[in-house]
Amino acid sequence: MTSATTAPTLLVGARIFTGTDAELLDGAAVLVAADGRIAAVGPEAELRARPDAADARVVELAGRVLSPGLVNMHVHLGLALPGTAGAAIASKSDPDLLLVMADGAKRTLQAGVTTTRLVGESRYLDFALRRGIDAGIVPGPRIFTAGHALCCTGGHGWDSDALEGDGADELRRLARLQIRHGADLMKVCISGGIAGEHEQIDTPQLTDEEMASIIQVAHDWGRKVTAHVGPSETLRRAIELGLDCVEHGYQLTREITELMAERGVWYVPTITVSRCEEFFDAQGVPAWMKERALGAGPRHWESLQHAIASGVPIAMGTDMPPAADFDGTTATVREMEFMVEAGMTDLDVMRSATGRAAELLGAPGIGVIEPGAHADFIVTDEDPTRDISALRGIDWVMKDGVVVRDDRAGAR
Repeated sequence: MTSATTAPTLLVGARIFTGTDAELLDGAAVLVAADGRIAAVGPEAELRARPDAADARVVELAGRVLSPGLVNMHVHLGLALPGTAGAAIASKSDPDLLLVMADGAKRTLQAGVTTTRLVGESRYLDFALRRGIDAGIVPGPRIFTAGHALCCTGGHGWDSDALEGDGADELRRLARLQIRHGADLMKVCISGGIAGEHEQIDTPQLTDEEMASIIQVAHDWGRKVTAHVGPSETLRRAIELGLDCVEHGYQLTREITELMAERGVWYVPTITVSRCEEFFDAQGVPAWMKERALGAGPRHWESLQHAIASGVPIAMGTDMPPAADFDGTTATVREMEFMVEAGMTDLDVMRSATGRAAELLGAPGIGVIEPGAHADFIVTDEDPTRDISALRGIDWVMKDGVVVRDDRAGAR
């Protein structure tokens, strides 16, 4: 929860991944101030000698690896996919849906994800949840949110609460409406996807004038724009108009990833969503959606490999619930393992879920271990920058200086 600690905390004996550096800080200590920020990082003796560490509670990490809390950049806490589970969620009243979202937020935090980027929610309940988390009323990760996603009439997401609009003026108004509610970024659906029954992944859905209107409003108000998109040609048009980030990118060519790298356009691949058959079965999704998603898998994988080869800046996001069970771990960890399997180094994948993700968010003080940053941490026995599967062993989580999970103490 986001509440002040009662006393400083001194974490000692750790090997530290800072969120940016290639080498771990060996045997280092971290002093967490009572306000939940990092006061200092360095040799234990130096930190113990500081006046502000005099009354610090000491946590001995004994050679274990301390990393920044993970940042998941593609999350839907109120996700209602086509199918039985989604129908049950969509039919809930606002209070009931907010409880579902709060439960998902708690599970997300327990999984070591201390910051989330929400890219399309329902009924503006994400803003209420964020207020509750920030006030310390509800346990959950730090939330950056787009509010409602925007689409054309009948476009991708229309049946899961994306706001429909046609024409530049109407979409411009809807973009401003999200900002009025407090959106940190803008999410726009510019092509079809795997969850739209009456579309294909490569169906273009917005005109250049419509895309430009949203991008202009967002940029004028200091927000970035991310796009749900499958095909390269639709994406090319959006990049030329100033798009900041791509979600999914199911059908990227090497030519388009070279353009993304040249223009500094980010990529959040969500590679899990085209290879999560068991999750789809558990959600009771219709056969057409499952077939389309799994059928997109090979081309989606190739898209990620193109992005890696081109040097596109990549941030980690799942689209699946971050804490969902997947192949013996969470969807978040499995996504990161897939990214390594596709060709990224373990170190770069860790950066994609820590310091680099914070860079895309434009949020200094998140995803890094340095003085002044939020005291958000996870602990593992082994080094995830050398073997990403070490994250399967997360057993201790701190957010803003408060321990929210400690398996060794039997606490949750």
